[in-house]
Parts: sequence; C-alpha cells; structure tokens
Amino acid sequence: MEKYKSIKEYISGRSCSVAGFGVSNIPLASILASLGERVDVWDKKALSELGSGANDLAKKGVLFNSSLNGEDAFAGICGDIIFRSPGIRPDIAPFLEAIRRGSILSSEMELFFTLTPSKLFAISGSDGKTTSTTLCGLFLECDAKRKGCGRVYVGGNIGKPLLEFCDEMTENDSSVLELSSFQLMTMDRCPSAKRVAITNISPNHLDWHRGMGEYIDAKKNIVGKETELFVTNRESPDALGVALELCDSQGLKIALFSSVRHSYGEIFDGLPIKKGLAVYVRDGQICISDGEIEEVLLDISRIRIPGVHNIENFMTAMALTYGSVDNEVYSLVADEFLGVEHRLQLVRTLRGIDFINSSIDSSPTRTSAALSALAGRDIVAICGGYDKKIPFEPLAVALIKYARAVVLTGDTGEKIGEVVKNSSSFESDKLYLEYVKDFDSAVMRAASLGRDGGCVLLSPACASFDAFDNFKERGERFKSIVMNM
Repeated sequence: MEKYKSIKEYISGRSCSVAGFGVSNIPLASILASLGERVDVWDKKALSELGSGANDLAKKGVLFNSSLNGEDAFAGICGDIIFRSPGIRPDIAPFLEAIRRGSILSSEMELFFTLTPSKLFAISGSDGKTTSTTLCGLFLECDAKRKGCGRVYVGGNIGKPLLEFCDEMTENDSSVLELSSFQLMTMDRCPSAKRVAITNISPNHLDWHRGMGEYIDAKKNIVGKETELFVTNRESPDALGVALELCDSQGLKIALFSSVRHSYGEIFDGLPIKKGLAVYVRDGQICISDGEIEEVLLDISRIRIPGVHNIENFMTAMALTYGSVDNEVYSLVADEFLGVEHRLQLVRTLRGIDFINSSIDSSPTRTSAALSALAGRDIVAICGGYDKKIPFEPLAVALIKYARAVVLTGDTGEKIGEVVKNSSSFESDKLYLEYVKDFDSAVMRAASLGRDGGCVLLSPACASFDAFDNFKERGERFKSIVMNM
C-alpha cells in the first residue's frame, strides 16, 4: 500500500499551511512534505529556534514564516487548507481573513477523524481524562489479545499523534483519543466518535477560553451526529447539564457514573430522563445497570491506584467500553495497572518520607483530588505555577483540610497563599505556609519539612508554563531533584 495514500487523496494537490510547529503539527508537516505537497509553516519562533526537525524540512523546500509575536506571527497566512496547532485560537484575525478568502481551517486531529476507518472512542474533561483514556485503551487491547483480532491505538492529547497510522488501520481496529478543549473548539465539523465521555467539568484554561461558557461549549463538540453513547459524571453539574441537553436534542444513549450513589434509582432520581446506564459503587463493587438487569464489573479492592477519583476513572473507562469487551477484562487490567506517570507517582522513599510526583495536577480540582487520595497522611504539598485564571478558593479548603505544610512557588505561589490565609477555616498553627519562588529551592525546602511516615507531594494546581515547557518537564525535574538528594 502506498504510504499516506489517504492523506494524499484528501489533500489532492491543495496548498497547505501549518500554523504552529508543535507536537501534533511537526509530524503533520513532515508527512505533507514527504508527499511532495506545498507546505508553509507559520510560528512565533524563528527557524533557528525550532530545532533540527525544522531545519530538515526547510532543506526539503518547506517555507518557514516566523519570528513575530502574538497574532502578528500569522499575519498573511494563506493556503487552501490551514492546519492550526491546538494552542492557537481558531478565531484570531489572520485565520478569519484567510477563511474569508477561501481557506479551510482544520487541524491534525480533525484530519485523523476524517480519514481513520477505526472505531473511535473519545474522552475529554477537566480532570482524569488521561488515566481514563489509558484505561479505556488497556481494556480494549486486553480484549483484542484475548480474542485474537483487532489492534488498539491510543493518542490525541497524549502519546504519539496517530495520523501516520491511518492507512494501516481497519474497521476491526479501535482508536482511543484524549481530546482537550483546544482540540474540540472546531471538532463539530468532522466525523464523530461512536462512544464519548466527559469525565467532569470544572473551571480550567480560563486564561485561554473567554469564560466558562466557551469552555463548556468546546467540550460539547465531543458529541457528533455519529455518536451513540455519551458517558459522564452524575456529580459534575456542568457535565450533567451537557448530558441532559444533548440527550434531549439528539436522543443520545446516556451512561451516568457516580462514586457516591449506590443504585440505578439514586443516579436517575430527579432527572428528566429515566432511561440509560448507571454505573455505581455498592458493597465494595463497581456495578452497572440499565434499570432492569444489574451486573458486577469489578471489585474495588483490585484497583491498585489510590483515591476516589481513580475509582471514577475506572468507571468512565468501563462505561465507555461496556458491551465492547468481556467483563473479565476489567479485573485483569486492574490487577496490573499502577497508574500513569506524573499522577501520584511514588518517586522514592528517603528518611521515611515518600516523595510523590503528581505534576499533572494543573488545576485546583486535581490537587484537591490528590490530597484527598492521601488523606490521613502527614502531607507537605508543593503548589504554584502559571496562572490559568482559575479561582483558588476550593484549593484552599483542601490544603487546610489535608496538609500540614505547603511550600508555595512560581508565579501564583503568593496568590495561593493569600487565598489560604483569607479562608475562614485557616489556622496558622495547624497549616504552615512558606513562599519559595525558585522551583528547585521549593522542592528542597519541602523535603526539609517532611516527617518520617509522611510524604512530600508535588501537586501544583497550576500549569507549568512560568518555568517549564509542560507538566512532564516539571515532573521530571522534581524526580531528578529527589533522586539526587
């Protein structure tokens, strides 16, 4: 089979511009260049700052337009198709002008959705989507190996972009995609996944989105005309609101999960819809019911990663795959799954202190969940980073409830400290606060405050962009400091 045949047929000689030379667009630009298509790359960084991959593409004839700041970096962008990086808003003036002139605005992910023949499972949400996506992929992969048919691909906002695998995929294969609100902003224009989930919705990325309304509207785009099942959290008001709205307008089959309700009746009580699937915990077991027949899916004691939020991640992935895999798969995966890197990851134990890396916790709700998962332990937390304009009041409540000490760092450290001190439940003799601007010094200070039998938890509640390129880099730095103590 000709490599990238489906992409070549889709492009069909049309000129392409790539806006933003990032994780998803680097392989896209390389694929397009290898097909002999005309490709222009637009980025805020100069060619010399974009690395060896950019230089290699430039030698192959790819034209780089760069080195200006803000929206001006894309002034004059043109092409029959413009592939935007997810981090660039789709409504900036240069894009709108290009569309007016006849350009099609798309993205690597939209192209993948258009071309793949595989069965699509898509997951979004404010928290828990990476673990839920990983579990969904593991359930499907375990089932495929047991039955000896089909392959499973996991990607999207995590892992390797899947576009290059389109031509090897078949209708017997499955693709599991984690999708961010940035990616979903324009996903309503392409084919949709058959089964989708929103793990929950809470304030996030409000430095980029123009309010919660836009953020929620972006999440809604995970549901399309071809979607058959929508999974979401009964205890997340905004996510439940999306479920009720789409159920009413599109007649979707709904699956609601809850870690605090214990029957089908409790989950659907008070809702305008009475039919669907309910996933809940009763007597230490995760159960599923359609209102008539109940099945036990998993004994919670087999889940090896801590926290109620991880039980909810299992529920999300099980509801999404229920009926597509044998139920035995859930126990087989739970017995082996130790979590995803940078999520409550034990780095080492030193002087009786556990050092835990949860760098993925880039919102107050994630940090609150991490603290809750470690409830009862002596916790020294490290918080702070880039400001996403999210309220810190819920974080303050969790820190006061669960932590003994908090070392605050980065651009938001002092802001978090003020919110905690202004909380009505704050007592300075019960929660020690200290601001250390430099990240490395903050980790060392937290280590000095740790106690035998307790833990030092990196759970920033903020993005990493004040000091690092991403949460992975921040987590790796934490691990390096700890391993060299």
